[in-house]
Amino acid sequence: MKPPQLSHSATNSVRIVEVSPRDGLQNIPHHISTSTKVELISRLALTGVHSIELTSIVSPRAVPQLADCREVLGHEAVRVLHQHQPQHQHQQQLLDSDCDGGCVGAAGAAVDADAAAPRLPVLVPNVKGLDIALAHGVREVAVFVSATEGFSRANTNCSVEEGLERAREIARRARGVAVRGYISSVFIDPITRSPTPHSAVLRCVTTLLSSGIYEISLGDTTGIGTPSLVRSLLTYLTSHDVPVNKLAGHFHDSYGQGLRNVWEAYLCGVRVFDSSVAGLGGCPFAPGAKGNVATEEVIEMLEGKGVRTGVEFSALAEVGRWVKGVVEVVENDEEKEGRTAGNVHGSGNASAGHIRSSASPVRSRLPTNWGGCAFVRPVVYD
Repeated sequence: MKPPQLSHSATNSVRIVEVSPRDGLQNIPHHISTSTKVELISRLALTGVHSIELTSIVSPRAVPQLADCREVLGHEAVRVLHQHQPQHQHQQQLLDSDCDGGCVGAAGAAVDADAAAPRLPVLVPNVKGLDIALAHGVREVAVFVSATEGFSRANTNCSVEEGLERAREIARRARGVAVRGYISSVFIDPITRSPTPHSAVLRCVTTLLSSGIYEISLGDTTGIGTPSLVRSLLTYLTSHDVPVNKLAGHFHDSYGQGLRNVWEAYLCGVRVFDSSVAGLGGCPFAPGAKGNVATEEVIEMLEGKGVRTGVEFSALAEVGRWVKGVVEVVENDEEKEGRTAGNVHGSGNASAGHIRSSASPVRSRLPTNWGGCAFVRPVVYD
């Protein structure tokens, strides 16, 4: 039987989930200070983005860049932002409270400050991470699973089924807290390089949704996706009774397909997209997983096609320029220190943090040395 045609959403507004404070910074090898992370969050909160992923509560041995997760969550500026967060609501209310009612920014409609406050999800790998998040006043968490066995074991040191059970347990315990889900490697397993069966993604989606998780972000972990693959997967999922309004797109731009994939997903009815300012990010446990699709580029493309985002482009672009400059300064300073140490001790690697030059402030994809990623530690809290 021919699968049903995907219908467009009734609204031409989208919701942007800004992931740079977590997914954007996690793979930068040079230390970024807690104060810089908090300032990034504060600056993003003024741009009109609807959600800002604050951090991930993971083992500092697994992701050293996020070792200060408690300090970020406990910072006064972040606590103030949390005070404006709504209590857990029904999933449709969460969606309706974003752009359709009018957002400050490109839509041009002024709204109450509390109503416009961005949601602040925190990624948690297990119940212990959830407890820490709740102790810091977090009102939305995110869980993650892989659709493939190879990447699940490399990334979280467990099978797909074990990962799903962890996510279910978090959802059961997260009373009064909204829970969002991530599914990684939806097109290919980064370890085995084998295509991911649509049925494997469907299994994860239905399991998470049946656990009360309000939305599932489909992750193209290595950026191998193409518009045809995006449409094929979404057609399969919706033909198996998965509501398209419970799906989000999380695309990497490893092969320059990120924006095309966002647009194809939009045409298929998806209205929520994860992105990272300045294209920061990429999975530290997936070889070749370059930066996330840049939020500036997503906003520019969508607004240019008449799609409302509610994000103030000029303010967002300024945040991108600022964070790009900060990261470059940090990397350059540490490179200089490394060269000095090399001169003294007869060793050193001056090129370890090299940033590829680019005429575009967005296309720089900081950093670019993803080839050094290794599967040495699972991303779990211990």
